[in-house]
Amino acid sequence: MQQLDAIQKRLIEEVADLHTVPSGAYNFRVNGELAGRQTTADIDIVSKPDGSGIDIHVKPGTRKESVHIPVVLSATGLKETVYNDFFIGEDADVVIVAGCGIDNCGNQDSQHDGIHRFFLSRNARVKYVEKHYGSGDGLGQRILNPVTELHMEEGSSMEMEMEQIKGVDSTDRMTRAELKAGARLVVKERLMTHGRQKAVSGYQVDLNGEGATADVVSRSVARDDSCQILNLRITGNAPCSGHTECDSINMDRGHILAVPSLEANDVDAMLVHEAAIGRIAGDQLTKLMTLGLTEQEAEEQIINGFLR
Repeated sequence: MQQLDAIQKRLIEEVADLHTVPSGAYNFRVNGELAGRQTTADIDIVSKPDGSGIDIHVKPGTRKESVHIPVVLSATGLKETVYNDFFIGEDADVVIVAGCGIDNCGNQDSQHDGIHRFFLSRNARVKYVEKHYGSGDGLGQRILNPVTELHMEEGSSMEMEMEQIKGVDSTDRMTRAELKAGARLVVKERLMTHGRQKAVSGYQVDLNGEGATADVVSRSVARDDSCQILNLRITGNAPCSGHTECDSINMDRGHILAVPSLEANDVDAMLVHEAAIGRIAGDQLTKLMTLGLTEQEAEEQIINGFLR
């Protein structure tokens, strides 16, 4: 394991909740280079021949194991595109923790574009956690453009927690998923922008098999002069059920555009969308302020609870 400096350790703690080296499989990437790797008897991590990323192979029947693959950038001006492919064996049940942290104290933009492709075999189960975080007082931007592709076989299940709460100047996230019969997808996205940040988040979910289900929920807060564009689309191509929800709080001079989209190509496709954009209710602020909180403290309490 490469020795990490204090900034790099802090970034890993922020995006992967790691305070020590994990006991399971892991792959640490720091400033475009491999900083540490560990495999297990059931999980193998292999570098792609061209050096553009890694392949993660989870054996069939693997249980109660985890994979951590955090990426951190602490060098200003560094830009990279990384391709990671995950092959999850039949009946496996694993937790995968990804995420990227950028600390930019220079004048050049730093950028990480991560393309993750998941191939879930029959009845495989994955919990996937991805956090994005930015810090640093330089003039250079912190840019993250993640792409996630899901290919889900019959009976497989994917639970995704996508979080971006602080410090990312620009992000363009795209998630595409195709589900076969009985497959299940659950997405919980939490997003907060501030300053002049811009975030675009798009989902395209194709329910292609009978009994496939998807539940995609996005909660976001836009502060200051920041901008958000949320595009959630579900297509039902079989007897299936799908639900999307955009719930946003707009503050200061923030701008939010929510674009719901449902397409039913089967008479038994049941698709529902909910969307709401509004400000913090005055009575909520008043109630908390009567308990001794300042207006700013009350706002923070409401936002933290909303994004939880």
